[in-house]
Amino acid sequence: MIQTVFSGRKADLGHGLIVHRLLPHAQQRAVGPFVFFDHAGPVRMAAEAARAADVRPHPHIGLSTVSYLLSGSVTHRDSLGVKQVITPGEVNWMTAGRGIAHSERFEDVAAMAGSGLELLQFWVGLPQEHEETAPAFANHAAAALPTAEADGVWMRLIAGEAYGLTSPVQTHSPLFYAHLHLQAGAAWPWPRGHAERAAYVVSGAVDFGTQSLSAGQMLIVPPGAVPDLVAREPSVVMLLGGEPLGTRFLWWNFVSSRKERIEQAKADWEAGRIALPPQDDEEFIPLPHR
Repeated sequence: MIQTVFSGRKADLGHGLIVHRLLPHAQQRAVGPFVFFDHAGPVRMAAEAARAADVRPHPHIGLSTVSYLLSGSVTHRDSLGVKQVITPGEVNWMTAGRGIAHSERFEDVAAMAGSGLELLQFWVGLPQEHEETAPAFANHAAAALPTAEADGVWMRLIAGEAYGLTSPVQTHSPLFYAHLHLQAGAAWPWPRGHAERAAYVVSGAVDFGTQSLSAGQMLIVPPGAVPDLVAREPSVVMLLGGEPLGTRFLWWNFVSSRKERIEQAKADWEAGRIALPPQDDEEFIPLPHR
């Protein structure tokens, strides 16, 4: 059985905010429709550093951003006029479609200095027929997301379908995204019916057959029947996967099946044709020239 295991690379977002970037990776460009994955934290920051680390308004096209917190809080504002404070266990699902801008600010400085911030953010590419869809935003409370428990494992299904459960989060292609807590010695099976599947170890350590995985590592498994994940110690694991989209081009914050569409998005951002959040329009991140 062939599987792939790799660790993320560090990316410095400035002011002490370090993320581990797992996707895209040289060994794995995407997992199903998941084309980008950052794990930020856990990090504690003093008040002045937390506000300096704010992510100013910036644009996206051709994707949905998926923000999920393990600790801390983030204030989201976007071009649609949405202001949403996201807290642990909730999911923010923002569909950029033909174009949206948003900011992510760390306004709860007490939380940043206390419990700190730990954020998982994925980008889910849109199928070609939905790449130019109207922008949309949805927040789903933790209590609205289905959960299951069995033999030392707690699982929350954040999005998609798996284990006979369906998340209320609206997606544009078949996928699953789940949050697991495993006690030492507990085992958990992989969902079936998905072309591509992966596990990311947030904390702890797990075994997959003869392969051992530690915190910060991602495992890509082959299709078909595979061994369960077994925790060697108390562990937090994210499972994800779904149907692949085909070739996608990524540049900065833009995702598309067509290179020329990314060039158009660059021009649109520089010309101000992608609206800033009306509640956060005094600054923005300029287009990088690289």
